[in-house]
Amino acid sequence: MSHHEAIRKLEPTLLWNAFADLNAVPRGSKKEAAVTRFVAERGRKMGLETEVDSIGNVLIRKPASQGFEDRPTVVLQSHIDMVWQKNSDSEFDFDTHGIEMRLDGDWVRAHGTTLGADNGIGVASIFAVLESNSLTHPALECIFTVDEETGMTGAKSLDPSWLKGRVLLNLDTEQDNELTIGCAGGADVTSVSSYQPQSLDASYVGKKLLVRGLKGGHSGMEIHLGYGNANKIMNRILDGASHRFGLRLASLEGGSLRNAIPRESTAIVVIPKQHLEGFMAWFAQLSAVIQAENAVTDPLLLIACEPYDALPMSVLPVSVQKTLFATVFGVVSGIYRMSPSIGGLVQTSNNLARVIARDGEISIMCLARSSVDTERDALSESLASILSQLGGRVTIEGEYPGWQPVPTSDIVKKMSSLYEELFHEKPHVAACHAGLECGIIGSKYAGMEMISFGPNILGAHSPDERVQISSVQKFYRYFLETLARL
Repeated sequence: MSHHEAIRKLEPTLLWNAFADLNAVPRGSKKEAAVTRFVAERGRKMGLETEVDSIGNVLIRKPASQGFEDRPTVVLQSHIDMVWQKNSDSEFDFDTHGIEMRLDGDWVRAHGTTLGADNGIGVASIFAVLESNSLTHPALECIFTVDEETGMTGAKSLDPSWLKGRVLLNLDTEQDNELTIGCAGGADVTSVSSYQPQSLDASYVGKKLLVRGLKGGHSGMEIHLGYGNANKIMNRILDGASHRFGLRLASLEGGSLRNAIPRESTAIVVIPKQHLEGFMAWFAQLSAVIQAENAVTDPLLLIACEPYDALPMSVLPVSVQKTLFATVFGVVSGIYRMSPSIGGLVQTSNNLARVIARDGEISIMCLARSSVDTERDALSESLASILSQLGGRVTIEGEYPGWQPVPTSDIVKKMSSLYEELFHEKPHVAACHAGLECGIIGSKYAGMEMISFGPNILGAHSPDERVQISSVQKFYRYFLETLARL
């Protein structure tokens, strides 16, 4: 039996089959046309009222089960896009291939790529409820949003008159003992500048520098874990070698997505021939130091220097190179401020997500997050000030609001009590540092009571992403019982 067949046989089968069907459809952020059609067609095949708006959000309505007609309508919400990340040695085309899933004990993973459990398990759970004829629930409005991972444009584009329900269950939390009642807002801070490449003579030797094997992960949910940032590590090496050995940078590419902690970076450099031996010894020593510093958080970190036989045609000017390294050093990456009112919660952070220098252009991408919108804006302005050293265009855009917790709301009280009844322990009721669509949705639908919950998902936004089978079963039981009690 193949892994896909075995996954389809897991309980609850409606949920796992829906997840397998969903993962067969390419659904990267801003590339959701196919998955929008898939969701809409699935709703219509079930004979349910289905609408698609101009941006690709899908709304499926299901009437209340018998005896529940007088109960208030409940909104179920998940996003249909996923983060596309793969290992550098993975030959995988996200645009054309479905996710290759595999079983690993009590976990479902993917082969060398992200799994899409974020937020595919939420989508599949809603499908399972829509497809079942034996469940009890009030009238449901099931909203499937696009582009949550790269701008939340789906939530931002929702028509304020589209939803009638005023209780929303968001299925995008990644710990099964947690009820999320608040989240951070965010903003993209991006710098784009140009330079005039300089030609080289034959007195240099080309090298390829590699940073690999970092854990990466979600730049909100895992930013507090102290995982290494490939852009920061590479910059430390490049800057040190430029001062000591006259290193010149030909090209640099580090990180990938704004909401993923950078796992990899590659630099093509040249070293003066007379300094090569000294550089190689220093590089080995510094690599060992950095690996030791990150041994606990990133034990698989690899820092390598490989031959680069074809000498690059050009490099960055010395002054531009110096400013680039100084700028990357100056950009804060990681925790900026912990919450003074909620213990253990990151209030404000930045992810130095992407650093690229090649072909006469330098681009740097950051994602600033905060549960306090004014603090997010202040950090964004600070980052913009540092990035402006490169002399190009700096933009702050894609802002979305945080979601302010209301711990006394009826939905929080009801679901906390139900969790304790089912599992004989209190849930962890908290805000999170990730960006959830609830903040945007709440700004469009006044008085909407919202809560987010889900199963255990680890390593989201990285090829190490996995979802726990037993936790999905626990979460789904809780989800169904919640619908029956509302």
